[in-house]
Amino acid sequence: MDQLLNPFHVVHIEPLPDWIQGIYDSALQDPEFDLLWAKELADPELVPRLKGTEAIITGKRRVTEKLMVAAGPSLRLIQVVGRAPWAVDTDYARNAGIPVSILPHGGAIAVAEHTFALMLGLMRKLLPGHLGTTAAEYQQRGIEPIRTSERVIAFNWLGFPDVQQLFGKKIGLVGLGDIGMEVARRAQAFDMEVLYTKRGPLPSEYEEMLGVRYASLHELLEVSDVVSLHAPQTDETTGLIDGEALAHMKETAVLVNTARGGLVDEDALVEALRSGSIAGAGLDAFVDEPLPVNHGLQDLGNVLLSPHVGGGTGGGQKGVVAAVKRNLERVMRGQSPLHMDAP
Repeated sequence: MDQLLNPFHVVHIEPLPDWIQGIYDSALQDPEFDLLWAKELADPELVPRLKGTEAIITGKRRVTEKLMVAAGPSLRLIQVVGRAPWAVDTDYARNAGIPVSILPHGGAIAVAEHTFALMLGLMRKLLPGHLGTTAAEYQQRGIEPIRTSERVIAFNWLGFPDVQQLFGKKIGLVGLGDIGMEVARRAQAFDMEVLYTKRGPLPSEYEEMLGVRYASLHELLEVSDVVSLHAPQTDETTGLIDGEALAHMKETAVLVNTARGGLVDEDALVEALRSGSIAGAGLDAFVDEPLPVNHGLQDLGNVLLSPHVGGGTGGGQKGVVAAVKRNLERVMRGQSPLHMDAP
């Protein structure tokens, strides 16, 4: 691309960790871009900084009518990373002719899909079913193969007493960032009731947009059929799911962790799984990775373990930033932005 006489003025208003901000800084360091980070500015402080802005990037922080007016007629793109349905006053943007691009976070989607893979694998007994089928364990039940037809089958030939479905179940999300929101979207497709807990509840109108309900951690653990972890590992969350937390879960409930292993007290989890105080666990993250040889989780029949592959083949954040840059370049060239889907 030929260098522009005036750089394209971009303001990023979403609070992001330093390492992700560094990816943006590296990608947009070209002289074609003038990138301003406004993540620490409240709206009143931000308004005077927006004049002449050509693109605003956000994630979950709302781009209000006031911010769009402050940017003025130069504003040519609002880029939303992720699918927070409240991220933009879309009615005003539409009436003002300001393009809004919704870029689903590929890494978050990958982890959300893996969350459901573990959840379904546990509740549908996929691993015991596979192993039992390949090992012909039906022979231990005195069963012989029969030729099947439309009306003649050997239903549940391994005799599992507790194959469950997700329909109508409660899922409790510990954390509601990009991944948690993608899990919530998919849970609704299974007709699940979605609870969440985080440091503070969302405004009620945002909860309604997402179809979720806030609960304290204590309530969430007590009523959820699936407890799914999507919080970052911090001093406050390390060991969050300890023996006391596990004791509050239902005996029929399962724990799914696609976040960080340190959120869970693994010794307490092994004990809960062995004693049957919870029904199972699907884990993609561990305190020590790879999982050490002879770890207590390895000899349990009610776990489903994966080698930290929830994020797919990796590079999710770099891929997102590259997609954002491509969209900015399209707008700079006078082309329509991509990803104009509704959230």
